[in-house]
Amino acid sequence: MKYLIIILILISSCKPMNNEAHKQEIKEFQAELNKEYLNKEETPLRGKFYENFKQHPFFPINPEYKVEADFERITDAQPFQMPTSSGKTQTYLAYAKANFKLDGKNHSLTIYQNQTLKDMEEYKDHLFLPFYDETNDVETYAGGRYIDLSRTNSDKIIIDFNKAYQPYCAYNYYDYSCPIVPSENRLDIRIPAGVKYNKEEFIHD
Repeated sequence: MKYLIIILILISSCKPMNNEAHKQEIKEFQAELNKEYLNKEETPLRGKFYENFKQHPFFPINPEYKVEADFERITDAQPFQMPTSSGKTQTYLAYAKANFKLDGKNHSLTIYQNQTLKDMEEYKDHLFLPFYDETNDVETYAGGRYIDLSRTNSDKIIIDFNKAYQPYCAYNYYDYSCPIVPSENRLDIRIPAGVKYNKEEFIHD
């Protein structure tokens, strides 16, 4: 009996520590994103939008929106032209399917690989997850949000919606050409995690 008690104590003590580590990880993500948007050399913001920017609004950090998904490689996919906000296209490959459960439902999202970036050393392992959810055009950008991922040899992948962010076009559609989220990546649930968006603050003249 005493061994069972010890095990239960260890489990209960580890969970807050894991949550605290996750919370710190997301805070660092948020700080880095704010730093990028405050840096004149990196920010997509221009004019009064840059001058008025202080920091991004974020949903409360919630570990429930960090999910482990089955990572199913798509072996027969061919590169295709993904439409962008400017009317141009970019070459992507449907790299894998991520299948996971959230809010008691099963969901599937396609993960993509940019065929230009993959040839660059810095981005050779970069994967791209664009998605829609029911926060769009209410609490987040109408055009959907993105999550950055990395290639893995595992059959599992972690998707942390606390790291979801708006495309640059949400803040400056003049200077950027942003991939349009494919319709297959539309989630029929609300994902209150990641970066929020107040479109009233970024109405373009």
